[in-house]
Amino acid sequence: MNRRKFTILESTCVPLPLGNVDTDQIIPARFLSATSREGFGKNLFRDWRYDKNGNEIKDFVLNRPEYGGSILVAGSNFGCGSSREHAVWAIADYGFRAVVSDSFADIFRNNALNNGLLPVEIPSGMLSDLTEQIGANPGIIVKIDLERQIISADETGMSVPFAINSFRKQCLLNGLDNVGFLVNMRSRIIEYEKSRGGPG
Repeated sequence: MNRRKFTILESTCVPLPLGNVDTDQIIPARFLSATSREGFGKNLFRDWRYDKNGNEIKDFVLNRPEYGGSILVAGSNFGCGSSREHAVWAIADYGFRAVVSDSFADIFRNNALNNGLLPVEIPSGMLSDLTEQIGANPGIIVKIDLERQIISADETGMSVPFAINSFRKQCLLNGLDNVGFLVNMRSRIIEYEKSRGGPG
């Protein structure tokens, strides 16, 4: 399956400086009945965004008009809890293309990369500084350069490299998921099989 390519992302950010945000807080279990990936964004952080009567909780960051953009700046151990892929679907469907933290739950990280959402891990001190600076100036632009593997913000002087699996990086750069990658490699696979005397 082909998806939008991820090369360079420049955006304002939404700060969510909470540690150990789990997948049930990201997308509550009662909203998991849908089978399509679309539509989950409306219930992202549902129990933090809305009260029991469905009214917006004005202090929650997604309901504050000064914050927006396609980068979520989260706290430590983001995406812990269950392995539900729907958490990534909800974040991506809402419009985020990257999540920045100093640590991610392993299953969440893998689910994110499998679904075109880039998890960017930076040192905890830099994460704290970035979160504080966004809080003081919501208009700060953060740049994520996937090819160079650098996240930066000119207004704050931040520039730091981040790690990513090379296969996942190529998939993101080319807008491919696992299936799309294999389809894209079809001719090379056929040639390889022919060279081994396999079916052509």
